[in-house]
Amino acid sequence: MLRELVIGLDIGTTSVKAVVFSKNGKFIAEAEKLITTFYPESNWAEQDPNELEQSCRFVLKDVIKKAEVKEGELLSIGFSSAMHSLICVDKNGATLSNMLIWSDGRSSDQADKLKKTIGKEIFLKTGTPIHPMNPFVKLLWMKENQYEPYKKASYFMSIKEYVIKKWFGQHWIDYSMASATGLLNLQTLDWDEEVLKLAGVKRNQLSEIVPPTMVLPCLKKTIAEEIGISDSIPFVLSACDGQLANLGDGAILPGEVAISVGTSGAIRQFIQGTNVNESEETFTYLFTDDTSIIGGATNNGGIVLQWIKDLFEYKGSHEEFLADAENIEIGSEGILFFPYVNGERAPLWNQQARGNFFGLKIGHKREHVVRAVLEGIAFNLFQIGKSLEQLAGEPKRICINGGLSKSDLWVQIMADLFGREIQLSESHHSAAWGAAWTSLVGIGAAESFSKIKENIPVGKVVQPNLENHKKYRELFSKYEKIAKGLAAYF
Repeated sequence: MLRELVIGLDIGTTSVKAVVFSKNGKFIAEAEKLITTFYPESNWAEQDPNELEQSCRFVLKDVIKKAEVKEGELLSIGFSSAMHSLICVDKNGATLSNMLIWSDGRSSDQADKLKKTIGKEIFLKTGTPIHPMNPFVKLLWMKENQYEPYKKASYFMSIKEYVIKKWFGQHWIDYSMASATGLLNLQTLDWDEEVLKLAGVKRNQLSEIVPPTMVLPCLKKTIAEEIGISDSIPFVLSACDGQLANLGDGAILPGEVAISVGTSGAIRQFIQGTNVNESEETFTYLFTDDTSIIGGATNNGGIVLQWIKDLFEYKGSHEEFLADAENIEIGSEGILFFPYVNGERAPLWNQQARGNFFGLKIGHKREHVVRAVLEGIAFNLFQIGKSLEQLAGEPKRICINGGLSKSDLWVQIMADLFGREIQLSESHHSAAWGAAWTSLVGIGAAESFSKIKENIPVGKVVQPNLENHKKYRELFSKYEKIAKGLAAYF
């Protein structure tokens, strides 16, 4: 009997993954290939788009082999992609530059200047924070520095657009990826002429904006043969990884919040329309023509734990490293940690932000510091969540996915801090499942986005300790006051 299978292809910042699911969301197999990041100068971060495109082929071929996909079983494939990448491309579709990834900070000066002048006006139109991650701000840097690939470019693309042009010959971009460029007007759902002019970019240098359910033309035959599939298998454009992670968790209704914490982290919620946070603490990115996702992304998730582990020169596993912290009381005996060791996006939007420990004393040991780091990551996400409440109200349901969700201690801290039960993802592949489901909607094999709720395998549920919740809210009040004071010095 033939199975009904679907694939989510997830182009991330640290790896490219392909995940095979059954039509009802059951995980079947995955393949992954790590990505090399280059740092040619201080504060620069680049990747080779051709390496990523080849990695996409590799993981699809590999996962189809692992899942033993037979002819007639594969229904469709959907794309997920990290936001804020930027590539300069010539008229023949060849790259002129490496890809600037979200963490590339070379445009910090341009971001600072915009914030002091017309930054808020642009943010209110686009919903994309003025920050070096923003491709619009990256384009300003290229323009002002006479960046040679920028001057020669016929097109400017994200990695997903680059793969789609190479595989299908189309210049298409979905609403969410377009929104994340900082060049899209949320009201007109079109490229904003004023912002394009500031960036020195013409409309014909950008892709056509289409819905996430758009089915792509046939895959080029040579690529299909290399991957090991028929060129008639439908590929669907799908969306950004953030929107798709919420979809894959089933966090799609008012009051449903999804938190993703891997190397970095984010807290997000879907809303109807395109409301923008006047305080500029959160983003608003389109998903469809009438729904958006609001949220905030932090630079400082699991990368902070890796940093503190390296700092202590601890050679054991992450599980062993965190184990002793479970025996430390809430509040780490007076230590508060502000986790801005990698600069910061939300809630500060300041790449010059730096991490701080408050309250260290003789008698504190490694385990106190480790617990403080776990609590600091949680406090930062909670602070971003408070900004979301200005637009969407208090959360009613919280889903968590990503590598840090494997820490029972950290998940319990989050449940206690938010005072809500935490629903964990079973597969840790929420964005890939969201992409796969979008492809099913695109080909008509799924009725709607909301039907995904009936097709998500239930993971572990963690209940809050309400006594601990009270303690954490008191600690957060102190954390928030100190965080606001520190922000003035970055």
